[in-house]
Amino acid sequence: MDRIAVLIPCYNEAPTIAKVVADARRELPEAAIYVYDNNSTDGTAEIARAAGAIVRHEVRQGKGNVIRTMFREIDAICYIMIDGDDTYPLEYARQMCEKVLLEGADMVVGDRLSSTYFTENKRRFHNFGNSLVRFSINRLFKGDVKDIMTGYRAMSYRFVKTFPVLSRNFEIETEMTIHAIDKNLRVDNVVVEYRDRQEGSESKLNTFSDGMKVLGTIFRMYRNYKPMQFFSILAAVLAIIAIIFFIPIMAEFMATGLVPKIPTLIVVCFVMLAAVLCFFTGLVLSTLVQQDRQGFEFKLNLVEKDLREER
Repeated sequence: MDRIAVLIPCYNEAPTIAKVVADARRELPEAAIYVYDNNSTDGTAEIARAAGAIVRHEVRQGKGNVIRTMFREIDAICYIMIDGDDTYPLEYARQMCEKVLLEGADMVVGDRLSSTYFTENKRRFHNFGNSLVRFSINRLFKGDVKDIMTGYRAMSYRFVKTFPVLSRNFEIETEMTIHAIDKNLRVDNVVVEYRDRQEGSESKLNTFSDGMKVLGTIFRMYRNYKPMQFFSILAAVLAIIAIIFFIPIMAEFMATGLVPKIPTLIVVCFVMLAAVLCFFTGLVLSTLVQQDRQGFEFKLNLVEKDLREER
């Protein structure tokens, strides 16, 4: 088992990967440096190998697929994950590792948004999207994570080995953050500088399509992790709609003793019934989520035991 493992997922990062590997070797000389190549066509793997990294391959396209393989194959006490585009300075890696190794953090987030991100990043929709995602997750899941979609993180062994990777692409950072908050794992923030991509290095993130996937991930995980809240909101919306349409019917009945709008009344009854079903669905699912959390705590204990035996 490595004490520190640097994980670098890569897809066509030939202009920058050698520098990222060299910086990692300089800042964390004791670390094992792994570059996982995701079907690059520009010689990224060969450059990384020549720079001294351990190169492995993931043929399924997508960052989420790469991270799933990384987490499954590599055992380390502390993991540093960083992108291969040289937008994150590795000078902060030691500080982030110490929070895991010495202070017991489960995830340390490299916070770009509190430093230079909004001035360095020239893509304004990316800036807006990052702010929107940060606000949404911290509000919905009661967290205090300063940068949700950063690719610069330090993680503990127990986080990596208990995190179920479901996303295939760039939604993975959002999924990791929500999982850590929901499972009450310790999440710390370290403010890091951000520099825009070098000329010749292109972002693989599509602002609109990947942004919609991220928002979809938030919606899906809110439904799965907070079913009582989710279905109660849905039940309340349906109940309000039903009441709005029922009030005129009741008023006319009180005035005339007649119910001329029978079809509307039938629809109102079905909508109110759907509201009741949504509420009880949330109640049942919240019980299942609570049982899942109990199982997760048991799994954490097993992972901690395995780590002590490895040491």
